[in-house]
Amino acid sequence: MIKILLDAMGGDYAPAATVEGACTALSNDKELYLILTGRKSEIEAELAKHKYDPSRLEIVDCPDVIDMNDIPTEAIKKRGSSLVTAYWMLKKQDDICALVTAGSTGATIVGGQLILGRIRGIKRPALCPAIPNHRGGVTMLCDCGANAECKPVMLCQFAVLASAYAKAGFGIEKPRVGLLNNGTEEHKGDPLRRETYKYLSGMGNVIDFAGNIEGRDIMLGDVDVAVTDGFSGNIALKSIEGCGKMVLGVMKKELSATLRSKIGYLFAKKAIKNMRGQLDFEKVGGALLLGLKKPVIKSHGSSKPQTIAAAVANAARIHRNGLVPTVEKMLESVDLDSLIPAEGEE
Repeated sequence: MIKILLDAMGGDYAPAATVEGACTALSNDKELYLILTGRKSEIEAELAKHKYDPSRLEIVDCPDVIDMNDIPTEAIKKRGSSLVTAYWMLKKQDDICALVTAGSTGATIVGGQLILGRIRGIKRPALCPAIPNHRGGVTMLCDCGANAECKPVMLCQFAVLASAYAKAGFGIEKPRVGLLNNGTEEHKGDPLRRETYKYLSGMGNVIDFAGNIEGRDIMLGDVDVAVTDGFSGNIALKSIEGCGKMVLGVMKKELSATLRSKIGYLFAKKAIKNMRGQLDFEKVGGALLLGLKKPVIKSHGSSKPQTIAAAVANAARIHRNGLVPTVEKMLESVDLDSLIPAEGEE
C-alpha cells in the first residue's frame, strides 16, 4: 500500500472538498491508503455522504486548524493542527510516502523546512506547478513563490529539482531547461540571471540547458522546465492563470450573446471542451514543494474535490517513480560547490 497523508482541514472548502477528493482518489487507485488529519467528527460527517473502502482510510483527530492569516512561523507551533500533525507523522513514519494540503502556503513551506527537512545539499525548497503548454503537455515552473530572493546556486538546484520532477512525474526522459529572462540573448538580464546562465551552461552532464526563455515560452516554447526566482515565477504564474480565466470568460460571454453564436457553440462544443481540458491548471492537483525529503503537494486554497483527488494521484505517481532518489542521484552528478564560487571569490 502507498500511504499518503491528506490535511483534511486545509483549504476554503474543507473538509467537504478534501473528504470527497479522498474518496475519489481511493476509488481510482486500489493501492492507496489515506490518512486524513483533522477534526474527526467533521471528517466522519462528510465521509457518511460517500462510498469508500474503510480498510484503506484512517483518521487522526486534530483539534486545531491553521488559519490562512496565521503567521507561518507561529502557525507551525500549533502541534495539534491538522497540517503540523501531518508533517510530524510524515517525518517520523518511514512507511508514509507523501503529504497533500490545500492549507496555508507559508505554513506548508516553513513546516517543510523546519519539520520534515530538505534533501541533503539542497539550499531551499521550491514550489513547482506544472503549467499546460501548447504541445498538450506541461512545463515545470520552478520556483513560483517559495523564495523571493535567490542566488545562482539556488536557481541551478531548481533546474535539477524540476528536471527530476519532469522525469518522475510526467515521464519526460530528457527535460529541456530554460532560464526565465527578459530576452533570449546570453547577455540579457540582471546579474543573477547572467551568472546563473553561465553556471547552467556548465551542467550539461546533469540537465539539458536550452538557454534563456521569455515569459511566453512557458506555454508556447519547447522547454519542459522554466527556472526562475519565486518573485518572478509567482507573477508569471498568476498572469498565466488570469489570462486563461479571461479567455474562457470572454468565450463563454460571446458564445451566449446571440442566437447565432449559441447555435455555433453546439457545433464547436466538443472542441471547446477539449480546449478547456488542455488549459486546466488543476489537473495535476497543485504545486510540488521540491527539495524536501518526501513529496509534499500544495494545492490551491480554493481546490475542489477533483483537484484534491488529482493531487493525491500525483503524489502516488511521483512516489512510485522515485522522485527523491532521482534528485539525489542527479545531485551526485554535479559538484555545484566547485562549479559556483562562494560569495566574495569573484
